[in-house]
Amino acid sequence: MLGGFVLAAAVTIVLVMPPSIDPAAAQFTQTSAGPLTAADRDLLVKVRQAGLWEMPAGDMAQTRAESQRVKEVGRLIMEDHKKLDALTVQAAKKLGVVIPDEPNADQQRWLAQLAAESGPAFDKDYANLLRAAHGKVFTVVAGVRSGTRNTEIRKFAAEGINFVMRHMALLESTGLVDFQQLPEPPTPSPAPPVALAVDTRRH
Repeated sequence: MLGGFVLAAAVTIVLVMPPSIDPAAAQFTQTSAGPLTAADRDLLVKVRQAGLWEMPAGDMAQTRAESQRVKEVGRLIMEDHKKLDALTVQAAKKLGVVIPDEPNADQQRWLAQLAAESGPAFDKDYANLLRAAHGKVFTVVAGVRSGTRNTEIRKFAAEGINFVMRHMALLESTGLVDFQQLPEPPTPSPAPPVALAVDTRRH
């Protein structure tokens, strides 16, 4: 009698327990362009926020920079980000991704720093703040481009990475970038030991 009760209780528990959710399946949304992952969405957010602080920073360069090259670089990056921002908004709308309307806390702090400077101090900080930021977003764009399953994101990342590389080169052309302050490339993993071939022939 007791055994029958235990069996019935076990069956009841199995029936009322919700089915387990595959964690991998919960991490992406299916779209007409393919699966959209958290990394794909994060790419759109980060590129959007990059433009939201680099456009006003480029505008500041027109009145606060002393170097004509910094002014020119600021103008070119600002114009590029207007184009890139339009692509970001278009992709986000197509894929149903909510993107921010303001820079993040760090970016707002950088803008405040630049707004308080002028002349050579502005020139130096503009070049170095933007170069460091581009280095970080470059790894994000490249990582998503290499592995995304979404055709729309793949196209967007391919275009975005060209903008980022161009901007890094422009900033470096000012001659003000302190490369010693940039993060070093990651140390490569040690190669696995190579097995030595054994000569089994008789001598």
